[in-house]
Amino acid sequence: MAKILIFLHTSKHSMFFFVVLYCQHNEQKDFFSFAWSLLVLPCRFFLPILRKKSLQFITQRQFFCIFAAMNIEPIAYFHSPLTSKFGVPRQAGIVRELHGQIVFEPQYRNADALRGLEQFDYLWIIWGFSENAVPKTKNGTQRFRPTVRPPLLGGNERRGVWATRSPFRPNGLGLSSVRMERIEGGVIHVLGADLMDGTPIYDIKPYLEYVDSHTGVRSGFVDEREWQRLEVVMPDALRAQFAPDEQEALLAVLAQDPRPQYHDDPQRTYGMPFAGRDVRFRVEGRRLVVVAVAAV
Repeated sequence: MAKILIFLHTSKHSMFFFVVLYCQHNEQKDFFSFAWSLLVLPCRFFLPILRKKSLQFITQRQFFCIFAAMNIEPIAYFHSPLTSKFGVPRQAGIVRELHGQIVFEPQYRNADALRGLEQFDYLWIIWGFSENAVPKTKNGTQRFRPTVRPPLLGGNERRGVWATRSPFRPNGLGLSSVRMERIEGGVIHVLGADLMDGTPIYDIKPYLEYVDSHTGVRSGFVDEREWQRLEVVMPDALRAQFAPDEQEALLAVLAQDPRPQYHDDPQRTYGMPFAGRDVRFRVEGRRLVVVAVAAV
């Protein structure tokens, strides 16, 4: 399907519009040279006549990069028992019992693309924060927020966005290291992911211990604070509504304290969807008690 792009150049005495037909990625190779001609040739003809010097020409290589660099699409989607942001582990690897699956889009379901991947224990996943509300300015452009409030600091202290792993980032991309359990029927089964159900995945790379593992290094404010796990109490009758592996993962997720860190109301009942059920719980001090489980 084609799109129309309008290139606009304005200066003190002139305004130029260049209309370019933009085709989908499978048509781009042949189209780039045509689009380049539409953009550059009118400029070369009119600008010498008008003696304008304000328009900076870009090279054909730069022009190609402008188009190609923005052509990013999901190769797969993540399947998880966590169907909302509430309860998703704040980092990959914290809840190692949490199962998930990487299911490729039809055009990428190719056994050859997975050849040799079974020889690795861990993977890097590049994915998108698809459920984040993007802050906008008054004119509709994306608003850049240079500081964020990390949950580990109680949600009260600010740090620079580049010094955190906050999901509120200009490009909304996440990076996670997960353990690969197995590959079955073209689906990658993983453990310990910090992704919710339906998360788009843009790339997968193998984890290499000799370059990706660094010990004895500084980790900023993380070195100063330790995440305190909760004691989780869940009656046997409620546990029985989940399969054994689901029970193990659910208890580990709850122990991480899914609540916003500024919440401290022992009378408040929270709800967290997990594996098709709504898990209701209360927290008093460092003790979390599951009070009900209902079908979603």
